[in-house]
Amino acid sequence: MNSELEVRELQHRTELIDPDAEMKCSEDGDYMLPEDDNYSFFSKGRDFESVYVNHQYTAKEREVLTSYNSLDYLPPHSNVYRHWITRQPARLDWDRWIMMGLIGFSVGMIGFLMHQVIDLITDLKLEQARALLQHFEYMLAWLLVLAFGSVLVLFSAASVVLFRPSAGGSGIPELIGFLNGTTIRSIFNVKTMVVKFFSCCCAVASGLPVGPEGPMIHLGGLVGAGLSQFRSTTLQCHLPFFTRFRNSEDRRNFISAGAAAGVASAFGAPVGGLLFAMEEVSSFWNMKLSWQTFFCCMVSTVTTDLFNSAFTGFQYMGDFGLFKSNKYILFQVTDGIAVNILAFLPTVVIGVLGGVFGALFNFTNLKITRLRRRIVTYTKHASLQKVLRIAEPLLVTVIMVSVSVMLPAAFPCSKFTCFFDGDTYSSTCTNHPSSPLHTEPTVQSYDCPEGIRVVVNGTTFTNGSFNQVATLLMVPGERAIQHLFSRNTHLEFDYSVLLTVLPIYFFLACWAAGMSIASGIVVPMLFIGGIYGRLVGLAIVSMFGVHTADSSPYWAWMDPGAFALIGAASFFGGVSRLTVSLTVIMMEITNDVQFLLPIMVAIMVAKWVGDFLTHPLYHALLEFKCIPFLDAEPVIVTDGQRVIALPV
Repeated sequence: MNSELEVRELQHRTELIDPDAEMKCSEDGDYMLPEDDNYSFFSKGRDFESVYVNHQYTAKEREVLTSYNSLDYLPPHSNVYRHWITRQPARLDWDRWIMMGLIGFSVGMIGFLMHQVIDLITDLKLEQARALLQHFEYMLAWLLVLAFGSVLVLFSAASVVLFRPSAGGSGIPELIGFLNGTTIRSIFNVKTMVVKFFSCCCAVASGLPVGPEGPMIHLGGLVGAGLSQFRSTTLQCHLPFFTRFRNSEDRRNFISAGAAAGVASAFGAPVGGLLFAMEEVSSFWNMKLSWQTFFCCMVSTVTTDLFNSAFTGFQYMGDFGLFKSNKYILFQVTDGIAVNILAFLPTVVIGVLGGVFGALFNFTNLKITRLRRRIVTYTKHASLQKVLRIAEPLLVTVIMVSVSVMLPAAFPCSKFTCFFDGDTYSSTCTNHPSSPLHTEPTVQSYDCPEGIRVVVNGTTFTNGSFNQVATLLMVPGERAIQHLFSRNTHLEFDYSVLLTVLPIYFFLACWAAGMSIASGIVVPMLFIGGIYGRLVGLAIVSMFGVHTADSSPYWAWMDPGAFALIGAASFFGGVSRLTVSLTVIMMEITNDVQFLLPIMVAIMVAKWVGDFLTHPLYHALLEFKCIPFLDAEPVIVTDGQRVIALPV
């Protein structure tokens, strides 16, 4: 049992295969156009297909599918493996818990660093742009924001295209495919990790309609894959620690835990991270792994929240050790509203809209992705292909910056809900110490006069004004979502503003998702859903009037901010088809338990409607990338009373 042949077999069966030799397909496989793709635009079984219909692959795509290698979850119990087991120390779990803690802490620190870098760059850019706009220097402000965004996007796209194509996108489809048993080249590599982090920070800070949550999940999986093995082929480092984890089962379990920790760090949602890994990412699960992953998510969340509460843009703010709710609850809802049974009627409508818009988002994104692949493929020179892939994010940046800086100028300044003009004070603002009906003080003035503030009977009035479009577009995506979710701000946004921003942002988000940058779509999903949810709430207010908890508690549920939250959950569910984990994540990022039931209803309705139209986005991207994925159960389709035989 000591022969060289035995050693090689043991390494092959129990240790990590060199990631640079895992797959025979090219890293640029997303841009390899199948020559036999003759399907029409709305062909059934391609991009427009329900979950009850198998995806139709072309012959060339089937060849790509067969080029992947599979990876067993459980180690093969051969004589060699059993002999190797006898030489390992007693299988106690203390070292496994230590590893889970190390993964959670590492992912939490990565999340903290990413948030700080993005906030630092974004605040620096927007502060200078706002100062120019106050002096009506529109072109200078546009040039400033464009220069910042273009440089950042250039670095983001170039790092992916030139150094690590596998770091592009969110990485979630590849992660799902790997944990399902498909080996995919270079997705768990140190170079991929560095490029992923750098590209994501630049892409989000540039102002593109993207978010950092998807890459954080991939980065978490990267940490779990690398740290648990205590060795790196890239760095040529092989440490003699935790060697018993160098088998397929343990490695995949740690990757699942790392992905869950990424969700926990990005959202501040440890329970949501655990459920996300169970529901969406992992194909193999057990109860012991649940407890260990929960511990990993807890450590990750504590680490990120602890440091984020003490630092802003890497500047120490004091009170280290104090967990500040405005730091670790992303979209905190401070004014709770009692739910009325009547609220479920518009909730169902929002759920249907979430399913339809979510399916439309998936369909549009896939069509844009196929068009992108066709254009790049028809360009024969490899160097020109790379130029096109770098130029595309730059083009989207120019459009997004132009819309963000110039579009607000087309809309007039809006008065605050609590405004005064001379000795006249607004009647729409209730003179109550808590000022139940108000406009948020953090709205963007753009080029509007800021005015002064006075306090009358405990209520703050101002003669200043603000720009509604700038409040949504001239701020980071997360802050715009906070404005949409805000309560008792019935009159903060008009129909014209929401109806203008919605289609523009929807299309740009569809376009940006899939470009050669490391980015996610969670923030755009919440933003889009929040807009049409607030539109529904605004329509209800227009029909039945403004009601607050002080004036009419029974009708206080008719708040546009509450329906924006429901809309965000419905669109998230309509795109991803998540249910349990999404519900918990929405609770953890808003702290609004009172609207738990409406959110559950909206998510379920959105999933049912979306399932009849398209596949979930992440699984549709698996099919587009031709990454094999084996569902727990086969898709069975009946025609009347007979079962149709489906291609395998």
